[in-house]
Amino acid sequence: MPENYIRKPNTKCSLCGELIYRRPSEIEKLQGRVFCSASCYGISCRKEIPCLVCGTLMLSGLNKKTCSRSCANKHRTGIQYKLNRPKDKVMTLRRIKIRLLELRGLKCERCSYSKSEVLQVHHKNRNRNDNSIKNLELICPNCHYEEHYLKT
Repeated sequence: MPENYIRKPNTKCSLCGELIYRRPSEIEKLQGRVFCSASCYGISCRKEIPCLVCGTLMLSGLNKKTCSRSCANKHRTGIQYKLNRPKDKVMTLRRIKIRLLELRGLKCERCSYSKSEVLQVHHKNRNRNDNSIKNLELICPNCHYEEHYLKT
């Protein structure tokens, strides 16, 4: 390449500081953030946050708070998760279902379907907060569907 075609550097790479040539309009458009290569540009786009435990930098887009399993374990020590699970609907409904199975038997109260694993608790008055035994009924999924969707 002839000597007169080689451009003289007029700016520095924003990341590594290497002297490079960019058109003045490009420098102005990018507000001085120019890079010598795609890898420098890629590194500048990385957003990193420190690990909560050890401070090691990690990518922020991963929605992580710690860099590793060992740091996660250290961060988790001392945290008391819901003791006795006071408002856990799943456990409450499971206890209600077990109590109904003991009281009323292991079959659907409407069609006598005998697979107790699939039976569901139905609230007769449709109020989920009313868990009195008189208001509850153990029914199979088919009967439960009919009760809620096929009644006219």
